[in-house]
Amino acid sequence: MADRNSPGGHREAAKLSRQALADALGCTPQWIEKLETALRAPSEATSEDLDTYFKTPETFHRMWLEIRRAGKHAALPPGFSGFVELEAQATMMCIFENMVVTGLFQTPQYAHELLAAGRKSEVVDGLVATRIERQGILARESPPVIVLILDEGVLHRQIGGEDIRKEQIGQLIERAGDPNVTIQVVPSRTGAYAGVMGAFTLLSFDDRSDLVYVEGHAEGQVIDQSDKVQAHVLGFNLIRGAAMSAYDSLKLLRTVWENL
Repeated sequence: MADRNSPGGHREAAKLSRQALADALGCTPQWIEKLETALRAPSEATSEDLDTYFKTPETFHRMWLEIRRAGKHAALPPGFSGFVELEAQATMMCIFENMVVTGLFQTPQYAHELLAAGRKSEVVDGLVATRIERQGILARESPPVIVLILDEGVLHRQIGGEDIRKEQIGQLIERAGDPNVTIQVVPSRTGAYAGVMGAFTLLSFDDRSDLVYVEGHAEGQVIDQSDKVQAHVLGFNLIRGAAMSAYDSLKLLRTVWENL
């Protein structure tokens, strides 16, 4: 059930289908679904349309203003806030990273090193806090199943000093012991493989189709087209085929940690 203060919550309370709300607002039910599942953020005009339809004086418009005043659109890459909402709902994630440790497993110090370049300290602190807050899903009673594949170069990349790197790899070793987490590493000797094209995350749910999130240099994109999602599923399977087993990957992590 949707949050009662969200577009989905008001729609459900009014016993409306997405098609009925879409017809009333002059849009498509697919657009309504994207708003409700945070694949798209509402514009100012959309927030005003929602207030008019649901007779909620400035409720949605105030929410839009608060997001704007908080600077969330400026601090987070376009598309990322929608991904965070979906990440919290996923029952399984297949993650491939070829440059850095994935955000869900980052230590605060490692995250700070990654996010500090070109940003004011207060912005960095907020971004780090958001990143660590996301990790709360790992402590849930029923956490998502996670398969993380890392390129070996991630383990050797100089992110901060050796103490930061050692703590970070130690965190990976600890997470690898969680029953819902599998970590595998593609060894450097592999050469060219399917993962050289870039990082991505596949999200699976109990009540909706799979999605893929692809993060670029300036923005991220959540993709729900079935053919593109399936192409990434195939890519992930090829990458996993190039990776070491979870057992051998854990041995490598421990070796790197011991040598720092």
